[in-house]
Amino acid sequence: MFSRIKSDLDCILERDPAARSRWEVLTCYPGFHAVLLHRVAHACWMRDFKWLGRYISHTARFLTGIEIHPGASIGERVFFDHAMGVVVGETAEIGDDCTIYQGVTLGGTSLYKGTKRHPTLGRGVVVGAGAQVLGGFTVGDGAKVGSNAVVTKPVPAGATAVGNPARIIVAEHDQKREEAASKMGFSAYGVTQNDDPLSQALRGLIDTAAGQEHQIAMLWKAMEQLTCQRNTITVVPTDAATSEHFEAAKLNQLVRE
Repeated sequence: MFSRIKSDLDCILERDPAARSRWEVLTCYPGFHAVLLHRVAHACWMRDFKWLGRYISHTARFLTGIEIHPGASIGERVFFDHAMGVVVGETAEIGDDCTIYQGVTLGGTSLYKGTKRHPTLGRGVVVGAGAQVLGGFTVGDGAKVGSNAVVTKPVPAGATAVGNPARIIVAEHDQKREEAASKMGFSAYGVTQNDDPLSQALRGLIDTAAGQEHQIAMLWKAMEQLTCQRNTITVVPTDAATSEHFEAAKLNQLVRE
């Protein structure tokens, strides 16, 4: 038991730069308290002391602001960071080394008792602040759910889900991407740069438009040069784009912001 508590304390020290000592985590971190109380409530629930489990869960919610149903399953080294307003449903399963931020709901979409109504999080999943993961599906190992995302379908291992409704970004598997990810280390709040696929699409369209304008300008210049070499008179349209005016850099900056 004490070794398990020690591993919980150490995982918080690793993931939260604001944590300064085990004593501080032990006495001042509601996410740690919520996990400890849930283990007691879950033990009661599994031994058919249903009311006692619910009462302990209710007390934990009052003390920590984190509501975890005693029937939920939580693995090792799970960190609820800040975590005010977190709700974890009865059939939810949280794997080892997961990190869950404030305002997250691991909820259900079915009203049928005895069914798997709530999500399963694999190992090392990060769920960003305000995210809603709803349904009896699986979020794969190492996946990330961005802040305020609404996820209603499975997320593959290593992928990122962002937006409402959530869009799945499957991680690239080439060596360069893996090396860059390892250098970045732990991703707080489950968001990384360039996650949003809409922003990526807009930047791609902007870059394409800029390239097309460049090509058109080059074509008009080439036509002018050919006209001068042949000493012929060619009327160039007054609205012909012989120079570039497309400000791709500024538009890309607006998309990033």
